[in-house]
Amino acid sequence: MSALKELSDEQLYRLMRKGDQFALAQLYERYQPALYRYALHMSGSPAAGEEIAHEVFVRLMGRQAGFDEQRGSLEAYLYGIARNLVREVRRAGRVEEVRDHAIILDLAEDLIRQEMVAALYAAMDALPEPYRDAVVLCELEERSYAEAAQLLHCPVGTVRSRLHRARMFLSARLRPVKDLSEVGAA
Repeated sequence: MSALKELSDEQLYRLMRKGDQFALAQLYERYQPALYRYALHMSGSPAAGEEIAHEVFVRLMGRQAGFDEQRGSLEAYLYGIARNLVREVRRAGRVEEVRDHAIILDLAEDLIRQEMVAALYAAMDALPEPYRDAVVLCELEERSYAEAAQLLHCPVGTVRSRLHRARMFLSARLRPVKDLSEVGAA
């Protein structure tokens, strides 16, 4: 099993396609946590994140798996599957409301934090998908611009531009209201 850790993703994929369950387990160990976090951040739902991360590997094992080494890395392929599944879940309206399940003694602090998280996810939800992808990969997943560009199949400059625009949008959306005149006439 430890020898499998030394193999590339593509080598593991080929072994998995031949029925090697340990190769699948190694790929799952490598990518499931990151795919879960990506799906969680993109959907705003822990349940959807779990479902999507699991479904990525179900599809990878399926007969219709369309991974082609000539077209890109296995990692980019897995993120592509996850991205498509997030779209499906969002279109179907199956994303649950964001809930914070942590137990906090101070109820007021818990309510404020929940409102902040809900506001963040609402602002993220309002971002166009390409901008949301850039924020999730670069800010929340802490990927480099080059890694994000590879996963999104676009130039590094495009990732930087999307991230800049997304930050400006989120900053404006999450800016605290200083007085009632900013809210507008009721």
